[in-house]
Amino acid sequence: MGELLRRGPSSTESDKKGPLLTRSLRLGRDEVWPPVVLAPMAGITNVAFRRLCREQGGGLYVCEMVTTRALVERNPKTLRMIAFGGDERPRSLQLYGTDPAVTAAAVRMVVEEDLADHIDLNFGCPVPKVTRKGGGAALPWRRRLFARIVGAAVRAAAPAGVPVTVKMRKGIDDDHLTYVEAGLAAQEAGAALVALHGRTAAQRYSGTADWDAIGTLKQALDVPVLGNGDIWEADDALAMVAHTGVDGVVVGRGCLGRPWLFADLAAAFDGRSERRLPDLGEVARTMRRHAELLVDWFAGGDRPDTAERDGCVDFRKHVAWYLKGFPVGGELRRALAMVSGLTELDDLLGKLDPAEPFPVETLGQPRGRTNSPGKVYLPDGWLADRDSDEVPAGAEMADSGG
Repeated sequence: MGELLRRGPSSTESDKKGPLLTRSLRLGRDEVWPPVVLAPMAGITNVAFRRLCREQGGGLYVCEMVTTRALVERNPKTLRMIAFGGDERPRSLQLYGTDPAVTAAAVRMVVEEDLADHIDLNFGCPVPKVTRKGGGAALPWRRRLFARIVGAAVRAAAPAGVPVTVKMRKGIDDDHLTYVEAGLAAQEAGAALVALHGRTAAQRYSGTADWDAIGTLKQALDVPVLGNGDIWEADDALAMVAHTGVDGVVVGRGCLGRPWLFADLAAAFDGRSERRLPDLGEVARTMRRHAELLVDWFAGGDRPDTAERDGCVDFRKHVAWYLKGFPVGGELRRALAMVSGLTELDDLLGKLDPAEPFPVETLGQPRGRTNSPGKVYLPDGWLADRDSDEVPAGAEMADSGG
C-alpha cells in the first residue's frame, strides 16, 4: 500500500463521505459503537486504564489476558485482573488456553458467576514462553485442537448467551500461514467474530501490518471481522476500513500515552473531522487522572495501606509515552519516571510548561513495543502433524499476566 493510503482519508474527505460504517458491532445482547476495541495489553489494560479510555469515547474495552487454568484454580492475582468497574458494559474478558476441557471449565465459571459479558480467546500472543509450549500464535497450526478449543468455549457460553470471539495473527511465519483456515474454523465453531492482527508471530511487533491479509479474511468469512495493526491515528482506522472492508478495528499500542485517541476514533466513525491535539497542560492533567485512578484501583486490593505508592509505581511505565515528542528535560523525565506519591507527582507536573503545543511530528509514529523479527520457538515436532489434537504439555499456565 502506498503512503497516501497509509495516511488514510483526509478529514475533508471523511466529512464529504460521511461515516464509513453505519452499523454497530453486535456482541450477544450488546451493541458496540463506535466499532472500536481496546486490545488487551499485559500490565496496561487494567480497570484504571480502561476507565481513562472509556471517559474519552465508546467502544469495547478488554481486560488484560488471563489464563484459563489460573482462572479455574482461582489464582488471587488472576481474580484481581478480571475485576471490572461498576459501570463497565459490556464487560470484556480475554482468555488464553490450550486445553479444550480447561477452557470449557473457565468459560462455565465466567458464565455461572456472571464475571463477564463477552469472552475473547487469545491465539495471537507471539511471546517465546507461550509459543515454545504450543500456545498463542502457535496453536492455530494444530487445526483440530484449535477448533476443539473454540467449540468448547462456545458451547460452554451458549446457555447464557455470552458471545465468544477469537483474536489471532496471520500465522507462525510466512511459510506457515493459518489465518484464513483458522478464521473459517472459528466461524464454524460458533465464534461471534474474528479479529486479525496483520502480522505473523515471527514479525512480533516489527515491520508493517499486512492490511491486505485482513481484507482477505474479511472476504472469506460471513461473521464480522476486525482488523488490528498500525492504527496510530483515527484516520488510520478509517483507512483500514476503506482498504479491507472490516467491520471494526482493534487498537493496541496506538493509545499508549494517548487515551484521547478514543475520542478521535469516536469522531472519525461518526464522520466528524475534529481531532484532539492536547497541549502539555492537558496531557499533565490526563497523567494526574491516570495516576489517581491507579491509586484508587490498588486501594481496593489486598494492600490498601500501600495503594498510593503501588499506583504511582505502576504509573511510571506510562510517563515516556505521555511525554513522547514534548521538549521536557531529561532530569524532569527521570524524576517523573521514579514518582512514588501523588503529591510528588503534582509537584513534578507543575514544572511542565502547560502552553507547550502537542508535537505533531509524532503523529502516525509507532508507540510502545517495537522490535525485530525473530525465531518462533515451538515444541519439538510441532510443525510435523497439523491434525494432531493432543494438548501440548505444560502449555496451561498457572498464572496470568506479563
